[in-house]
Amino acid sequence: MGDITPRFGNMKALLGLVAGAGASYGIYKLISFKRNKKNATGENPGVKGSQQSEVKIQPGSLLARVSGLDVICPRPADTASGDIIHQSPDNLEPQHLKMLLSCLQTSNNPSDRCRILLTLGNSAAFTVNQNLIREFEGIHIIAGFLSDPAPEVRVQTLNALNNLCMNIQNQEQIKVYVPQVLELIEMSPVNSDLQLGALRLLTNLSVTDKHQHLLKESVTLLLSLLVVSNEALQVQTLKVLVNLSSNPDMMDDIVQAQAPASVVLLFDERTAPAVLLRLLTFAGNLKAWRPSAQVADELRRKQDCLFRVMLDESSQLHGRLVQLLSHPDGEIQAQVARILT
Repeated sequence: MGDITPRFGNMKALLGLVAGAGASYGIYKLISFKRNKKNATGENPGVKGSQQSEVKIQPGSLLARVSGLDVICPRPADTASGDIIHQSPDNLEPQHLKMLLSCLQTSNNPSDRCRILLTLGNSAAFTVNQNLIREFEGIHIIAGFLSDPAPEVRVQTLNALNNLCMNIQNQEQIKVYVPQVLELIEMSPVNSDLQLGALRLLTNLSVTDKHQHLLKESVTLLLSLLVVSNEALQVQTLKVLVNLSSNPDMMDDIVQAQAPASVVLLFDERTAPAVLLRLLTFAGNLKAWRPSAQVADELRRKQDCLFRVMLDESSQLHGRLVQLLSHPDGEIQAQVARILT
């Protein structure tokens, strides 16, 4: 399967006319079974007026520094004219995808790379194109731009990988880039589109148990981001944490992770309902875990671990949950009641 090198005129027409406003993320359809505990879903609110206490942090850590439009494509090269035809993203022909991948590899213009990645991301909302892009080695080509010097190119790269990740076979290739995606979260400005795009990708990758183990070292990073980020990132961060905590095999790693003490301050009436509901789901998953007496004693000796912050008898969480029984939102009341009983 060789790359098709487009003629200059066709490439310029492609880049000049392809337009869109954000990648189409699509609806994730990978869940093949239902777990007893809920996976993450929902809207975008956050925390208002919550306090933050001092947290022990590692040098260089995050706290230390604290989409579906029509696509326009050229006709195949063997036609007599270089006219441009309109194609829907789900109706792109294989040669168009090859042309886009070839253009992406040779472009020296960040704006052009963004347009190409946007088009590939839109097309990857459809299964047929997800498969074709993988067969053309496109996943590795696209992922190579995670290290692009232009932040906007890295954002569009994450958006394209997010749609490609809706395909189980594609996940096998995308999973190798998890360390790089986590580094983007760590090193990018707080509340940036880069962080949001990276978290969306990790949410899709963690919906099933298969690749969750790749994120076991990321729990401290996610909890740290949770207490400093805006509402949109709080929701997306919690989607990942809820997914991970739905897997009993992940629980030992989660409860041992270093956690900011200020996490419990988010269990507050002033926290936006969409964020609070996910926090309660996360807390419910944690409280369903039953350690042996020996394990519990060992965890109590681990300073600042999540077990001590949220599950130990000394934690403030129980008292805060009791206060939330009088929350005006009935669904929140019900969630709290289930946890306490």
